[in-house]
Amino acid sequence: MKLSRNITNLGALGVVLACVAGIFGCEASGVPATPQVPTWLHHPGGSLEIAVRRPLTSETRKQTESYERGQPVLDVEGRRVFVGSSDNGMYCLRAQDGTTLWRFETLGPVQSEPLYDAAEESLYFGSNDGALYKISAVDGKLRWRFSTNAEILRRPVIRDGVVYVMNANDTLVAIHADTGALKWHQHRTPAFGMEISGYAGPALGRDKVYVAFSDGVVLAYDVEDGSEQWPIIDLAAEADANSPGERARYLDVDTTPVVARITSGDVVFVGSYAGGVFALDAENGTRAWLNEKAIGVTELLLWEQPEHAPHQGPLPMVAKQRILFASSGLTGLWALDPNDGRTLWRRNLPEGGITMPVPVAGALLVGTTRYGLFLFSPVNGGLIDGILPGASFAMTPAAHGTRAFVLDNGGTLLGVQVTPPRDAARAAIWSR
Repeated sequence: MKLSRNITNLGALGVVLACVAGIFGCEASGVPATPQVPTWLHHPGGSLEIAVRRPLTSETRKQTESYERGQPVLDVEGRRVFVGSSDNGMYCLRAQDGTTLWRFETLGPVQSEPLYDAAEESLYFGSNDGALYKISAVDGKLRWRFSTNAEILRRPVIRDGVVYVMNANDTLVAIHADTGALKWHQHRTPAFGMEISGYAGPALGRDKVYVAFSDGVVLAYDVEDGSEQWPIIDLAAEADANSPGERARYLDVDTTPVVARITSGDVVFVGSYAGGVFALDAENGTRAWLNEKAIGVTELLLWEQPEHAPHQGPLPMVAKQRILFASSGLTGLWALDPNDGRTLWRRNLPEGGITMPVPVAGALLVGTTRYGLFLFSPVNGGLIDGILPGASFAMTPAAHGTRAFVLDNGGTLLGVQVTPPRDAARAAIWSR
């Protein structure tokens, strides 16, 4: 049985305005987030505006999905947006105005993030029909289709002519990119009982592909032959050990692993829904650190900012920074030190699901299932702005420069323009 993270769409704006205003706390504790009205609802910051609005999902072709998930992918040079929809389609759109260039039909809702290969003008993506597709990015014509027998929601990855993809049945598949033929696969029996809706995708390391499963296990496989390279790393058992006398209800590790180098060496970041956020040694899976307060996490992002000059004034250079962000519909948005896992800040968000944060114009853009889009300072969690365009969001935005694209749960494509603040006070919030 699956429990959906997604909450029904927000009602009329007047209902929101009737609520009691509050301020989202920025704190380091692990208490659940509480629903409050964002301050920008009454005092908007003016940094977000809708530049493109285009109804996309066909009303007559919508299936059972009441939301849009996944994430668009951008072809920056070609000024194209590739995005899937619950109407069974993968769309290629003109970034300037949202015009459809082509549409490819599958046998189920397309709720995954595609992979765009600019070198050969190809697009790889999964569908709820259980297949991985490779199509031409020029005209949307099919090149091959590989059936995995379970929905594919996460982005595939590719290296040296091999595509790796994970499906909802805890199966990792390696496929030859040129022919669509199977190279190898690995399957783990899914957990029994209650699970959080969603699952992890694959991540590539130097010579391993890392995956996480619904029973709380994280494993590493050899990229060439699929052989296991780690002992079984059971994060569900870790969660039980951290909560003596109370067995964890949800075992899932739904975050796609993030591979990185920290002060102690190469690690893999993963989030256990019940156990917190872990850094595991990339070579053998041993624990480097654990933040057990960051529970309910479903998305991870490693944010990096190079050394740069401040936005205003003759001030010293801003030092290089790295922050691991963790999104949780239960406890909010977390900023963690990637070297030791300590909490740098935590931002309460309205109850319901939240998307993975996306870097844009030096800030972080986050979608929520109740109150629209938020723009945060990545350094201190300061709220910069927000926008409530009429529907909720389960899809993670895609961004480049000062423009972000996302499909709301009503099936409307939005192009969001992000304008950095200009006055000194807001610039300080932006750059601190």
